Amino acid sequence: MTTGPWTTEFGEEGGLFRRLREGCAAEWRAYTWHPFVRGLSDGTLPLAAFRRYLVQDYLFLIHFARAEALAVFKAESLEAMQEKTEAIRAILAETRLHLGYCAAWGIAEGEVRATPESAETVSYTRYVIDRGLAGDILDLEVALAPCTVGYGEVALRILADPGRRREGNPYQSWIDTYADPAYQALARGAAARIDRLGGTHGGESRFASLRATFAEAARLEARFWQQGLDAVAGTAA
Repeated sequence: MTTGPWTTEFGEEGGLFRRLREGCAAEWRAYTWHPFVRGLSDGTLPLAAFRRYLVQDYLFLIHFARAEALAVFKAESLEAMQEKTEAIRAILAETRLHLGYCAAWGIAEGEVRATPESAETVSYTRYVIDRGLAGDILDLEVALAPCTVGYGEVALRILADPGRRREGNPYQSWIDTYADPAYQALARGAAARIDRLGGTHGGESRFASLRATFAEAARLEARFWQQGLDAVAGTAA
């Protein structure tokens, strides 16, 4: 696996998050350095693939907020409940911003709202919610972590990419969003939360099950990228 400055950004050495990431190295790399991501980095991603992703990402956010609402119910403390409530507010605010971002890419709000969820969106979001319903807060947070932490790592991978297009990259604003220090702090906080919950909720004895959840979420993230490329390929065919 290629190493880089991102490898020390998230989670504590020997902590649960890094163990999960290392235990699913192939799935994690396939997700965080997917051809879609490389296209964002060098600016070659077809615009139609990005537009497809943008619309489905809006629909994903709605269910991500629902998963965080479930995390309020499953939370281990009042402080965690408050933290998750703030996360829901932030995600709902992000949905409004996302519609504006879609508009900037020529996708009207009515079109976004009228688009049905893809199979990839359904399979990923329902998997996360199912893990939360079937398990405890640690199961749910492990299912959520590839999204929250993974996007932070994707941004760092792009910044470290020697082939990155630095001038005139149409996806620079997307890269900037996740490379921003505020988002990087959010990603580090999510990894740290996994480490804390691993200590309080028996993460060591449950590692095999948690690794399976983490790996599946990473695979579903990769499929979420892939749907944009598949849509373009299907149109070309």
